[in-house]
Amino acid sequence: MDYSHNSPASYPKDPHSFADPAVARITHVDWTLEVDFQLKKIRGQGTYFVHHQGAPELVLDCHHLLIKSIRLDDSESEVPVTLTPEKPFLGQGLLIPLVPNTQKVHLAFETTAAAAALQWLEPSQTAGKKEPFLFTQSQAILARTWLPCQDSPSIRFTYTAQVKVPPHLLPLMSATNPQEKNASGTYFFKMEEPIPSYLLSLAVGDLAFSPVGERCGVYAEPATLAAAADEFADTEKMLLAAESLYGPYQWGRYDLLVLPPSFPFGGMENPKLTFATPTIIAGDRSLTSLVAHELAHSWSGNLVTNATWNDFWLNEGFTVYFERRIMEALYGRDYAEMLHTLGYQDLLHTLDELKHAPQDTCLELNLGNRDPDEGLTEIAYEKGNLFLRQIEKLVGRDEFDAFVNLYFSTFQFTSMDTASFERFLEKELLNGKEDLKQKLQPATWIHTPGIPAGTPAPESILFKKVSQELHRWQQGTQAAELSSQGWSTHEWLFFLSNLAKTLKTQQLAELDSTFHFTSSGNAEIQAEWFKHAIRHHYRPAFAALEEFLVRVGRRKFLLPLYKALLQTPEGTAIAKDIYQKARPNYHAVSTNSLDALL
Repeated sequence: MDYSHNSPASYPKDPHSFADPAVARITHVDWTLEVDFQLKKIRGQGTYFVHHQGAPELVLDCHHLLIKSIRLDDSESEVPVTLTPEKPFLGQGLLIPLVPNTQKVHLAFETTAAAAALQWLEPSQTAGKKEPFLFTQSQAILARTWLPCQDSPSIRFTYTAQVKVPPHLLPLMSATNPQEKNASGTYFFKMEEPIPSYLLSLAVGDLAFSPVGERCGVYAEPATLAAAADEFADTEKMLLAAESLYGPYQWGRYDLLVLPPSFPFGGMENPKLTFATPTIIAGDRSLTSLVAHELAHSWSGNLVTNATWNDFWLNEGFTVYFERRIMEALYGRDYAEMLHTLGYQDLLHTLDELKHAPQDTCLELNLGNRDPDEGLTEIAYEKGNLFLRQIEKLVGRDEFDAFVNLYFSTFQFTSMDTASFERFLEKELLNGKEDLKQKLQPATWIHTPGIPAGTPAPESILFKKVSQELHRWQQGTQAAELSSQGWSTHEWLFFLSNLAKTLKTQQLAELDSTFHFTSSGNAEIQAEWFKHAIRHHYRPAFAALEEFLVRVGRRKFLLPLYKALLQTPEGTAIAKDIYQKARPNYHAVSTNSLDALL
């Protein structure tokens, strides 16, 4: 079977892009960008190299961008700016007429205040409180809001960028990065491996660098750098573990950038430079499975990419599975099983939330005419992981690892849709083994809602011990007498997430005075605790809850907490009051979800 994905016929129709890569596609871009903090805009010029065979036009995606001029090749005369009518979520197609021999298109553009990818932070919103900060979030289809591009995960290109910033700030991109500031404020970036547009990134701030290994290091504001470097000290070990599982790391360096708390995600797998939330700096390295997750994306997602957002599970299902294999290699099987069990709990919760939209619980989605962010649920992550675990269980780990290695090496630097994955699975693993196919039922996993009947749930030995202690407490044992010494964050999360739905105020007060959940420095534990505080009107936690919601912009925490507050009239009033204060601190990815709620 020919697995080549480089012929034009291999580009699936992407419902979230105006581009038609089968007709004309970009292969490389040279950008010149100037970051203006005073006007909160990026001014840019790009030379786009185009692959086509006599195509009549090149179509790029843009949304709320100001296109200033277009020229072809070496011509000095400008081409008229032609945009398609605007569509919700998608923005507009930029139609650039080509002549038969056109090789380059020159574009001048600037961003507007409506660029949803960009978050401009005032000094007060940073750790250092002295300098402003800018960061981008391009996934899923926001790259088109800060530079014109073919904004589909199926289209890959290399790039360079010359970036001008205020001299006292440092810019970083998903590219080869500087490790210290220069006097000129002008920096040159190069990405030699072809990437899709959603992996384009830029951050500018008062940043410093600290190495944590030969190929790994951490960027952060000076106030945060020492804690971040200590937290991520095991990154190089993770990289070595990942390579021993699924082949060489293809991106040169693997560095992390700790962003201000308003970053809407736990992490973003921008190649060479993972963007990370400061909420994973817990002081005990207990939340670094997120680093393993973003590192695993260097293979699943960045190397082999979902062709459209309908195939998002191919990015995330493989990444969750791979992340937990890295954690198992470093910290043992019992540790990894805790992560699988917590993930399974999250999956059951998501299945319950989506019971009125069962098609959204299939692995392959249909997100046409919808914002692709609606597909970023635990289904892609945890149902995808469960499916791969089931394959591993049926064929054995050695055979499954050989299959995954073949998958990554065969399709590296290309895109994969679900139908192509099913063909690859059939040929390379199932291969006429009817008994195996009957046991696995891949089509049921991929195209049917929910979890296939008879799928075993993960079981954690360590969580069984937590359950025993929880049972003791529910039977009247004092919280101070529970055997909880040495529990990891995951054990505490399991304890909290399995508390009874109805508790007395004095029970919450006893837990809080013993274990100090309200004042915990661990964002995961605080967020889980606050759900109980809201449900039971536990007043002593409300000031900390407000401080948390104003400071932290991570959508994973915000949505459940605001939803919990909205369950009562009193909570709704509190939610609206907090949101009014907090909204300026949130990225558009979070406010897009929260505005609809509130």
